[in-house]
Amino acid sequence: MRKFLALACVALLTSCSGDQFGDLKQELARLTQNLRGRVPPLPQVKPYEPVPYTGAANIDPFNPERINIAQAATAKGGGGGHRPDFNRPREPLEAFPLDSIKMVGTITQGKESFGLVKAGPNLYRVKKGNYMGQNFGVITAISEDEITLKELIQDSNGEWVERTSALHLQEAKK
Repeated sequence: MRKFLALACVALLTSCSGDQFGDLKQELARLTQNLRGRVPPLPQVKPYEPVPYTGAANIDPFNPERINIAQAATAKGGGGGHRPDFNRPREPLEAFPLDSIKMVGTITQGKESFGLVKAGPNLYRVKKGNYMGQNFGVITAISEDEITLKELIQDSNGEWVERTSALHLQEAKK
């Protein structure tokens, strides 16, 4: 019985090993006969040209001696004497960032010019010497089309530096 089963298995295996996909393989060989992959040539490599370093003559910003000198000047109260007065009473327009305040016009009474600015829902009349903005901005000049301010801001070393800013007259929207 075992011999008969072994013989039957061998007969089945030999019958399955025939070329049943022969026509498909021939068709595939015929269709791919002239196909060849094409790889584009590699780009020409340009030779490396080193660039000489020319910053050796400049001051080294990471020199520890230079950092210590700057820190000593800050500790001695350097900064050119520009300091905001923290003890003066605050004015209403100092609560608003300068970019949220809009100049809407001017008024002249006698020889003095006043600016009209809108901050939030309210309209304010300002004159030279008034403060506005959150950077200790004091009004230095008022013209028909702009209000000029001098602001005090802190730089990266903690020193107070003056900066000039301006509010320009906003055109009426139609």
